[in-house]
Amino acid sequence: MVGVSTHLPTADAQDPESHARTARLREALLAAAFTADGLLELLGAPAYAALARSETVPALRATRGDSPLETLVRLFLLQRPVEPRRAQAALPVEDCLADGWLVQDGDELRASVDVRPYGGPEGQDWWIVSDLGCAVGGAGGIRGAGEADRAELVLGVGGASTTLAGITVRRPVAKALDLGTGSGIQALHAAQHATRVTATDLNPRALRIAALTLALSGAGAADLREGSLFEPVGDETYDLIVSNPPFVISPGARLTYRDGGMGGDDLCRTLVQQAAAHLNDGGYCQLLANWQHVAGEEWQDRLRSWVPRGCDAWIVQREVQDITQYAELWLRDAGDHRAGDETYAARYDAWLDEFEARKTHAIGFGWITLRKSGSNAPSITVEEWPHPVEQPLGESVVAHFGRQDYLRVTDDAALLAAHFRLADGVVQEQVGLPGAEDPEHVVLRQNRGMRRATKVDTVGAGFAGVCDGSLPAGRILDAIAQLVGEDPVLLRDRTPASIRMLVGQGFLEPVAAEG
Repeated sequence: MVGVSTHLPTADAQDPESHARTARLREALLAAAFTADGLLELLGAPAYAALARSETVPALRATRGDSPLETLVRLFLLQRPVEPRRAQAALPVEDCLADGWLVQDGDELRASVDVRPYGGPEGQDWWIVSDLGCAVGGAGGIRGAGEADRAELVLGVGGASTTLAGITVRRPVAKALDLGTGSGIQALHAAQHATRVTATDLNPRALRIAALTLALSGAGAADLREGSLFEPVGDETYDLIVSNPPFVISPGARLTYRDGGMGGDDLCRTLVQQAAAHLNDGGYCQLLANWQHVAGEEWQDRLRSWVPRGCDAWIVQREVQDITQYAELWLRDAGDHRAGDETYAARYDAWLDEFEARKTHAIGFGWITLRKSGSNAPSITVEEWPHPVEQPLGESVVAHFGRQDYLRVTDDAALLAAHFRLADGVVQEQVGLPGAEDPEHVVLRQNRGMRRATKVDTVGAGFAGVCDGSLPAGRILDAIAQLVGEDPVLLRDRTPASIRMLVGQGFLEPVAAEG
């Protein structure tokens, strides 16, 4: 049966013998090339991608040999039993049995947990531990786990966790907090640039699995604390807070890993509002969230109201689903589509009743970043950007707030006296009918970071194209006014708003005057 294992492995960093056994296991995984690159080479791209869709047949076909790598894939990713002789060729079996990574199943050996190779941002070979079945397609792919067991499941790597890891600011910090750590992936990333990492979770099973992820990956131990939201850390403050919380907006708290237990989007709102009290000056809080689109309210205004005093914010809505799509997604995640027609219909009704009671017609998903600036005139950007972006975006986040700082203290007169240059990777596209003398409109497009595109007029396009840092903005506008036959005073009056937009979105960068 695949599901929640009764016992979890141990990897006690304070016990020299256990620490040595974990190190030997890690060396065996490396020796067999049980890494992200090794998996891709063994399975091929189609079978590798199929695993993320809970489809294991291609990987099973690719691992019919006796090599150590094939054995490890079958054990830890596909949860298939193997003969002891095969396991002995791939692993220190006595160590794995002693610490509980393997269990005896008749004449064969099975893995007690999922172990998924994961590539770190600087090419590190890491492994993410999770409950059986949760690293190949998520909880929806699990068979045999009862409802009570499923409530305590700890998921492995998914799209949400890699997205959060990619957008997180990676600057050296003294203290970082991973709130709702789950399998420990965010804590593992934070351990690379934070002197001290604290990781919390309401589920004590998650804390044990996060410790396994850190130990197996060779990272330092985190300060693991049990509890909800900020309760486990009291009044402590941090330079970085990251969270992939149980943000699903559901009619009940059936599954700990996804349902926050508060009504509507209150959990995400509470997390955001309480974050300021736990941030050091200049610190960042970055999280993923779901939010309601409520009849009679602008979703942007709802989210602006969440931002605590003294914090700048950048909120990006990446996706919107109507309530039927959303309910169906999470009903499938819970396996309710296999529970029988009547049970499925009743649970579907419960989701729609919940949304109707809250006047919710759609659910948004996206990223929320807070920066504790202490400003009395905070910068709060709430936008919709469903288009592809280039990860990692941590440096883009830092640059965004730097631009907001600049614009906040720069009035229009100073803006016209400033020097700018066109950001790297920006190209111009002209759109119009074939053969037309002039384009219908001009688009500036970024090839890096957020990959934004914005429509500009001929003055804006000409201005951006000339910006190389050598001339102040006002002098460039005077030259353009002369070329197009426009009053330079009027052009100077109407252009600062466009310059602010181009700077704010990262198309133009302020630079020091040459000389």
